[in-house]
Amino acid sequence: MKRFMLLIAAAIVSTLGSVTAQQNLWRSEGLVSPEIADTGCVTFRLYAPEAKRVEVAGDFLPQGVESAAMVRSEEGVWSYTTAPLASEMYYYSFRVDGMRDVTDPSNVYLVRDVSTQMNYFIVGGDRGDIYKAQAISHGTVARVWAEMGGSERRMVVYTPAGYEASKRRYPVLYLLHGMGGDEEAWLATGRLAEIMDNLIAEGKAEEMIVVMTNGCTKHASAPGYSAEGMWKPYMSGSMDGSFEAMFPDVVSWVDAHYRTVKRKASRAIAGLSMGGFHAMQISKEYPKMFDYVGLFSAAIFRGKEDIATYADLETKLARQFSEGVALYWIAIGSDDFLYKENVDYRALLDSHGYAYTYRESDGGHIWRNWRIYISEFAQMIFK
Repeated sequence: MKRFMLLIAAAIVSTLGSVTAQQNLWRSEGLVSPEIADTGCVTFRLYAPEAKRVEVAGDFLPQGVESAAMVRSEEGVWSYTTAPLASEMYYYSFRVDGMRDVTDPSNVYLVRDVSTQMNYFIVGGDRGDIYKAQAISHGTVARVWAEMGGSERRMVVYTPAGYEASKRRYPVLYLLHGMGGDEEAWLATGRLAEIMDNLIAEGKAEEMIVVMTNGCTKHASAPGYSAEGMWKPYMSGSMDGSFEAMFPDVVSWVDAHYRTVKRKASRAIAGLSMGGFHAMQISKEYPKMFDYVGLFSAAIFRGKEDIATYADLETKLARQFSEGVALYWIAIGSDDFLYKENVDYRALLDSHGYAYTYRESDGGHIWRNWRIYISEFAQMIFK
């Protein structure tokens, strides 16, 4: 009898423990975070009953504000509600007792920027809608390996809806990432596929192929997608002329494997930061290759004169503009650390009378600006 009672007591304790565990489980997993209200206010929640201080950090906060303190409920749920946010895509993470970059377990939507993982959310109703997958026809995204510069390298290629069933040829936009990025950057953080699908469906952009390369010649691919293994991303890049030298191989491979229009008037090149530097250098090195050039927050004056590719800038620009450029588009945020470089570069272009279009926005060296820039640039090319 005593043994029986002990077994009953153990079962009760076990059941109570299980119930408690389940309550905790549902307390955590049942949370809605982020919760986006019709007003544009967003509420973040994190179940952390043992934490002493929890903050939320993200680009939704006012400029200069790094993080906001969250408030703890009696149940151990920390929360914070924003003021109404403009329609846009935003990133955030939590800070728990001093630990930074803690992702939200209630939100499965993540992006990586260099080595930092962040949750994201989209406030719809205006600009944010272009970053959402809509009920429209969708293009195809392929990860491909191509020989360039004497070795196999990975690229991401977007083809518009209907490409596989058609027989027509398409213009091509070559879209380049920044320092620390890779061939996945524009697709994930830049929402390239959603942007192109929506613009094309609305008739605002021409149907086009978009090629996203890996601009760091030290690595064949993004981390984890090659025999190099799962190395930790870092601020890697190539500004030694090697990427520019291999770019004709990229164009030749794309022309050979996709139905492209093989002429200057049907090719565009654009990039952000280091990618803007590459776009500027590549377009002047091969003046018969691209009719449309987009420099987004470009690192302009970073080339060394002892590297042949970057030497004789003004001579090469003269040749490029004499060949003709349908659109030379420069865009940057007023608070970008590369702002003065772009001012100086425009002064150089002005001194020679070269035609270009200038777009200035607020904000700094941020993905929010670059998504806006590609959304606008894509509507101006191949017209």
